[in-house]
Amino acid sequence: MIAPMLTAYPAPAAAASVVKPVWIDLLQPTPEERDRITKEYGLHVPAREALQEIESSSRLRAEGQVLTLSMPLTVPEERVDPVPAPLGFILSPALLVSVRFTEVHGFAEVHARLEKGDAPMDSTAVFAALIEAMVDYRADLLESISAQVGATSKRVFARHIPRTRRTVMDGALREMLAAVGAAGERLSDIRESLLGLQRIVGFSCEMTHDWMRPEIQARLTTARGDLASLSDYETDLWGKIHFLLDAILGFINTDQNDIFKVLTMVSVVGIPPTLIASMYGMNFHNMPELSWRYGYQFGLALILVSTILPILWFKWRGWW
Repeated sequence: MIAPMLTAYPAPAAAASVVKPVWIDLLQPTPEERDRITKEYGLHVPAREALQEIESSSRLRAEGQVLTLSMPLTVPEERVDPVPAPLGFILSPALLVSVRFTEVHGFAEVHARLEKGDAPMDSTAVFAALIEAMVDYRADLLESISAQVGATSKRVFARHIPRTRRTVMDGALREMLAAVGAAGERLSDIRESLLGLQRIVGFSCEMTHDWMRPEIQARLTTARGDLASLSDYETDLWGKIHFLLDAILGFINTDQNDIFKVLTMVSVVGIPPTLIASMYGMNFHNMPELSWRYGYQFGLALILVSTILPILWFKWRGWW
């Protein structure tokens, strides 16, 4: 479990002249820490249950110049436990409060930049930096999934190009099917986070145009465009994954059909010699072949011919 933590930027020791911080990062906040933010800064910090609400009106709210924003964090790399954790922002012109319940990629980088003094000490600038870091991380995840899907696609189709060299690879097909399924699950998680980020960025751009600095508005607009392009990329990747799933299942069905076809032909080939052998095994009194000198050899030759003829016929038809 992650220990509760309240971190303020700039830290009082690093910037004694700053009366109030511009960013307070709450990690696994306790009720006492949320009450402290309310008393000292007049900002209501929602509890985890409130941040997990799925209605748009609950996730995106504006009260004057204070925005309350939330989104689900379902990217696997950001999970401490299998339960999705919400991420919340309370944004005002003077202060940004982030509320999270697990590690979020990008926050540590922004922490480091603020501690080094590489970023402007402004609540909206910090908010834009966090959004940009989260967008970049999801772009990297999409690129990783795309590379994985491309590699799996080459494996799937390369094994079926030369038909004469094709072998039954049930284990490999199952492995590839599991890999494509896992990629689809990760992509579904990323899609939910992308939608959450799109709503947050779009709502922020619309509700802060009268008090947010133009350069920050421009950065959020750029992030909004990046999210739109990532959503298009994710949709295209979904199409590739569905195509791969259909292809792998089709190849599995083809291999199974080949097995059934071979079993069917073997059973057909075995019927004539079985019929002949059973006929001569009846031992009726009036069977002329029983008194033949070469009756046994005749029976064996007849069984052999009845076996070879169906095989030759299957070969001629191209079924074997």
